Amino acid sequence: MNRRFFIQQTLLFILTLTTAKALSACSSNANTNTADIKEINFGVLSTESQANQKPLWEPFAAEMSKEIGIPVKPFYVTQYAALIEAMRFGKVQAAWLGGKSYVEAAKIADAEAFAQVIGDDGTKGYYSYLIVNKDNPIATEAKAEGGDKYVIKNAAKLTFAFNDPNSTSGFLVPSYYVFIRNNIDPKKAFKRLIFAGNHEATALAVANKQVDVATNNSEALGRLELTNPAARNKLEIIWKSSEIPSDPITYRKDLPEDIKKKLQNFFYNYKDEKILKPFKVSGFAPAQDKNWNTIRELEIAKAIQETQAKDNLSESDKKQKIAELNQELKQLQTN
Repeated sequence: MNRRFFIQQTLLFILTLTTAKALSACSSNANTNTADIKEINFGVLSTESQANQKPLWEPFAAEMSKEIGIPVKPFYVTQYAALIEAMRFGKVQAAWLGGKSYVEAAKIADAEAFAQVIGDDGTKGYYSYLIVNKDNPIATEAKAEGGDKYVIKNAAKLTFAFNDPNSTSGFLVPSYYVFIRNNIDPKKAFKRLIFAGNHEATALAVANKQVDVATNNSEALGRLELTNPAARNKLEIIWKSSEIPSDPITYRKDLPEDIKKKLQNFFYNYKDEKILKPFKVSGFAPAQDKNWNTIRELEIAKAIQETQAKDNLSESDKKQKIAELNQELKQLQTN
């Protein structure tokens, strides 16, 4: 896939200054030794209910604990922003993130990607979807006309749900490819627009006919087949994106090097099918930060489009801002 062609209620942690300083001190690169690390909080975005997540994550975390010799506890968070903040203040030391949330975490939360998810089909990518209820009269028309075209044409009559503003497949990708490139502002275009919070919530909103159209992705719908097959059977995919780089596994840069090495060894070599199968994952591959430059390119391209559409900027200010964004894009593409 051409990288240039493929250009994912926010919950915030309220931390006192004292708590923030204490957490920062615990995670300080200068002062942290292996002996100081008593346990690892591994950040998990709860894309579905925690009751469904625990049976997946607790066995996986137990295996990780054995490998690195330190207790690993899943740290469940329902919003990307909260997970990024937890990592920023050292409350989470490692995490399974999405592409867009990783780009943000690398910028402000000292996060570094070291592994990438391999799907159960052997690929290192997944897809963003627009979905509708099969029983909704719009399903037939949307599929015949092309889901993205139908949604743009009929937005004023439709209710629509994004996932989370920091989601790659649930917001960034459909925002750019469906709306921004067609000069559509989804905040103004729809009869009603909501942010449902996670992939399970958007899927159930459509299955239960609470909204007409919603974002989702191939991984989440694969999971839904296992956890709620009745709901999955009600859903029709009307639009599919280009391939998105699969999720990064990350740790804070200031973790002791020997713990980083143990985490790498665990993820690079872990193949237990029984534990990985519910994740729809076959394993993990070594990765670098630049693997997600496609996400950065997409965000820059989106920012260029939005800048061009702004009415409150002078032409000279637009020109300057777009030149700066194009320079950022050029630097990414030459790295």
